[in-house]
Amino acid sequence: MGQDNAGILERQRIRRGNFTGPTSGLAPGNVQANLVILPRDLAHDFLRFAQANPKPCPVLAVSEAGSPGFPTLGEDLDIRTDLPLYRVWRDGELVEEPTDVRHVWRDDLVSFAIGCSFSFEEALIEDGIEVRHIACDTNVPMYRTNIPCVPAGVFSGPLVVSMRPLKPRDAIRAVQITSRFPSVHGAPVHLGMPEQIGIRDISKPDYGDAVPIHDDEMPVFWACGVTPQAVIAAVKPAFCITHAPGSMLITDLRNTSLSAL
Repeated sequence: MGQDNAGILERQRIRRGNFTGPTSGLAPGNVQANLVILPRDLAHDFLRFAQANPKPCPVLAVSEAGSPGFPTLGEDLDIRTDLPLYRVWRDGELVEEPTDVRHVWRDDLVSFAIGCSFSFEEALIEDGIEVRHIACDTNVPMYRTNIPCVPAGVFSGPLVVSMRPLKPRDAIRAVQITSRFPSVHGAPVHLGMPEQIGIRDISKPDYGDAVPIHDDEMPVFWACGVTPQAVIAAVKPAFCITHAPGSMLITDLRNTSLSAL
């Protein structure tokens, strides 16, 4: 795979600790990925869970046990250092949010890179659709819903969604655009009426930051790669590492390579 300078430069900046914020808008054109790292004895069940729930968990790559690399996503990539912020979980409880996970790395860990909606945002912007959290320079708002994921092995739990407020005509166009990107969540799973999917207060996201919704707009919800974190909180595995919401792995893949059309 050829090297991509934008991805390399952003990963190096993150690796040095020079960037610790949300990655939305970084390295335009490059695929970003959610991250789940589990012990090998749970990896097969999680892969089955992801395959059963392709909207929230579209798998882009799976590492070898103990390997800190994803060769198909970036030749110099180091899973342990190249995200701005990680989450370390023990028995389903969040115990640490470090910028580097080498101190907790183990030889039995298997890493999963999962598609991220930040990739299709570029296509929305190119079509003239405003992405509110980028315009506000904040993290995307994300919510736990009352929609259950399909269980597999030990894994089960609620779907998490990300939200972008859009005018009705832009929402229709957004459905058309994002449906071309099934490997980064694809088309929305719900439009308007957040209470129907268990969201009581749209101004209080479970992850990320609230954004303004104007009177002529509706909230549009996409399946979200933070879903595994809600599942981890429900299933309580003894040990797990994930990305912090909004702090993604920047790869060398190009967003255009993921378009199904």
